[in-house]
Amino acid sequence: MAIQVKVPTVGESITEVTIANWLKKDGDVVKMDEIIAELESDKATFELTAPQAGVLKIVKQVGEAVPIGGLVCEIADGGASAATTPAVPAAKTETVSAPKATGAVKEMKVPAVGESITEVTISTWLKKDGDFVKLDEVIAEVESDKATFELPAEANGILRIVAQEKTTLPIGGLICKIEVMEGAPSEAPKAAAQAPVANAAGSANYAAGHASPAAAKLLDEKGIAAANVSGSGVGGRITKEDAMKAQPGAAPQAQAAKPAASSAAAPVISAAGARNKRAEKMTSLRKTISKRLVSVKNETAMLTTFNEVDMKPIMDLRAKYKDKFKEKYGVGLGFMSFFTKAVCIALKEWPAVNAQINGEEIVYHDYCDVAIAVSTPRGLVVPVIRNAEALSFDQIEAEVIRLATRGRDGKLSIEEMQGGTFSVTNGGVFGSMLSTPILNPPQSAILGMHNIVERPVVKNGEIVIRPIMYLALSYDHRIVDGRESVSFLVRVKELLEDPGRLILGV
Repeated sequence: MAIQVKVPTVGESITEVTIANWLKKDGDVVKMDEIIAELESDKATFELTAPQAGVLKIVKQVGEAVPIGGLVCEIADGGASAATTPAVPAAKTETVSAPKATGAVKEMKVPAVGESITEVTISTWLKKDGDFVKLDEVIAEVESDKATFELPAEANGILRIVAQEKTTLPIGGLICKIEVMEGAPSEAPKAAAQAPVANAAGSANYAAGHASPAAAKLLDEKGIAAANVSGSGVGGRITKEDAMKAQPGAAPQAQAAKPAASSAAAPVISAAGARNKRAEKMTSLRKTISKRLVSVKNETAMLTTFNEVDMKPIMDLRAKYKDKFKEKYGVGLGFMSFFTKAVCIALKEWPAVNAQINGEEIVYHDYCDVAIAVSTPRGLVVPVIRNAEALSFDQIEAEVIRLATRGRDGKLSIEEMQGGTFSVTNGGVFGSMLSTPILNPPQSAILGMHNIVERPVVKNGEIVIRPIMYLALSYDHRIVDGRESVSFLVRVKELLEDPGRLILGV
């Protein structure tokens, strides 16, 4: 008996995941509790294990988005023996009796595919009206505003299409009907066996160079012409796998060859080289980041205030003690520990900057959970340093390294990225001189660090050269007033320009 493996519930706010990687191939024998795939959401990466031993049948491919509870794969009983049994009945296909009509009609309607999804669009029909379809055979692709789903046949029989391609239907709307039949047509195996012979004999082959509906959709998204892709399917047809492997490239040589006269009349700019472009589907993480940032701009009264910090005292202190610090604690002494300690002291003095709006209430925190922005290959993630006010310099540095490493490896858990009360982001590592960081909801403020540049400043009536960093504090004016935001940033500046205050807490 085959077991259906579905997407488990991985968090309250997560409604879908993406197939990041298959660790096993279709048809492989897997063991119980063996890791078979990696799933990623907009917040974290999860491992998918096999619930039983058997033969793996992959349903969703890498890169596809699947809703919570959606089917990912199937695992059939039987282990290694199961993989070889399907070949036995192949010789008997010619003796199967013709299908018989039962008189029953199966109406297929749009299934419920997610809590917030109210309608879907028929993207592609993989079968034609009047075709014979088998139970569980994929007959169409249906897409919503969040993901694309495959529609399997719910019975054996003749397909009668009701909703055409590009038609939008509500949940429960009628998609097609299947005239239920018993058995399968005996002509199908013969036709399939004779097709390659006919194709080889003919001088022109329709399948060659033509993409399947699913492959055509992928090629359109990538901006690749079907003529530039070689097909590995029957008769040279371009399959979905061919489209996934295809990469944008130069035009075929046949198109590149132009008569000398026409090339002379072409604009000079045409000789500059290829003007390729490509389209890639947004990841779940990028889509979530987009929605959250737009909502912040629309739902908060965000302002930014600026100040500058003379970094020389901290840089002198680091240069003096960094070797002894690393020798004793095993971690380097960076700037982040100084900024985190300064932020925690200032948050205690100005609690509104550490608060959040919850409905008609303002929630104040007597602790500092400082979120740090980390750039990863998948996008920006913001893990949280818990109770940062109670940590020492070495503990903060160790936690920063641990969270940043897990973020870049895609191993952060949901718990490690939830519940921050204040955020710190450092655009200076990429060379940013000045920016207005955007809030990390539901927090009310975020501190932006920038690069350190030697600038002329006035000290005690004299112009001197000092390493200066610009600081930016973005805040929600619904909670934080101008006096509080400016005073908070001035306090951070005072603590950083006199590091002794950080140690003494004054």
